[in-house]
Amino acid sequence: MPHSLIDIGANIAHNSFDDDRSDMLQRAADAGVGRIVVTGSSDESNDLAANLAEQSPGILYSTAGVHPHHASDYTDESDALIRTLVKRDCVVAVGECGLDYFRNFSPREAQLNAFKRQLDIAQDCGLPVFLHQRDAHDDFVELLEPALPNLSRAVAHCFTGEGESLREYIAMGLYIGITGWICDERRGKHLHDIVSIIPDDKLLIETDAPYLLPRSIRPKPKSRRNEPMYLPEVVSALAEARGQSEDHVAATTTANAIQFFGLA
Repeated sequence: MPHSLIDIGANIAHNSFDDDRSDMLQRAADAGVGRIVVTGSSDESNDLAANLAEQSPGILYSTAGVHPHHASDYTDESDALIRTLVKRDCVVAVGECGLDYFRNFSPREAQLNAFKRQLDIAQDCGLPVFLHQRDAHDDFVELLEPALPNLSRAVAHCFTGEGESLREYIAMGLYIGITGWICDERRGKHLHDIVSIIPDDKLLIETDAPYLLPRSIRPKPKSRRNEPMYLPEVVSALAEARGQSEDHVAATTTANAIQFFGLA
């Protein structure tokens, strides 16, 4: 796969990478993953992600946001931190933000408040939004839709939903991020069957490392920890599901990521 892939969402500030982060980045490069956007999802990880990105300019970038799981912890200080971080060159999106009613680790009111405040930040700073939604589709659309005209761009990160919500997101102009979920012949079958409706110019790929290790990897890795070097598995599954070549999916998603995040 000659194209240098871009992993648009990897939680590599996660402590599971503390012992081998530089080796992990080398493995990614060897696998053709040239650039990685490090996901920020809490006050602590936002700082870590931005600092990691600053140490590897042109290779790592980061996002700054508060995941709905941490929405209860969203304070004025969280808001101020994100507003400070988005001024740094390495920070290329606001998020991960959104709603998650599947687990409800934070009360819904807190989630709605944190999501709205982060949409306000994105509108103020002009950066795209890195979105999370699980089992909260109606409230998610209700908050997001009025903000869209004032947002530069938005991606439904780690999309795992059904065809109906995918069509709605596409109609709203959202980019769609696909992970190794599509490589799971059990949970991902429905996703495999609908990804062909995503327009070429709205398709993005990600690992969501250390989560969502693709089940299709052979030989099976000893560790269940996902990492960016496995991104080609997502490309392969997408190419097969969309009836396109791997080269086409690689080239398209790389061009889209450059455009979406405004990468040089």
